[in-house]
Amino acid sequence: MRTPVRLVAAAVLSLSVLAMSACSDSGDEKAEDSTSSNSPDASTGGECTADDIEVTGDFGATPTITIPDDCTPPATLLTKDLVTGSGPAAKEGDSVETNYHLMTWSNKQVLDSSFERGQTFVVEPLGQAQVITGWNQGLVGIQKGTRRLLVIPPDLGYGAGGNGIAPNETLVFVIDGVSIS
Repeated sequence: MRTPVRLVAAAVLSLSVLAMSACSDSGDEKAEDSTSSNSPDASTGGECTADDIEVTGDFGATPTITIPDDCTPPATLLTKDLVTGSGPAAKEGDSVETNYHLMTWSNKQVLDSSFERGQTFVVEPLGQAQVITGWNQGLVGIQKGTRRLLVIPPDLGYGAGGNGIAPNETLVFVIDGVSIS
């Protein structure tokens, strides 16, 4: 069993990540690359792109995430590799050991961080793991040593139920691929 986080919200989220089978979809939707030319510019107040979100910190270290105020949360899954790893890319059915840092879009608060706990989190089998759909989709292709930004809309996260966080919350994760097997 995972060690609970000091903050109640973080503890609830940590436990819900482990028990998401009731909230997970089978996930036929595909991740959309953040480089789409159809994405509105942040200065127009349109949807944010992955490039609008600032992430600092090296692979293996707790990241700092800055969510802009001048654009809206995206309606589709966004992914962006911040550091490129090496080795085989994760595919459905693989086991992916990760470190992650979660911030909510609406209040820009960190809710959970395996970096801060010093404990990795394993997602397996990828594509059907007991995690939110955004993770099952967004981790496909990650390599050992990759730091990936995932921006997960509510329908691929916890949805209207919230599951311990605000209903219809957009989730911003920075995930390090520790190992793939």
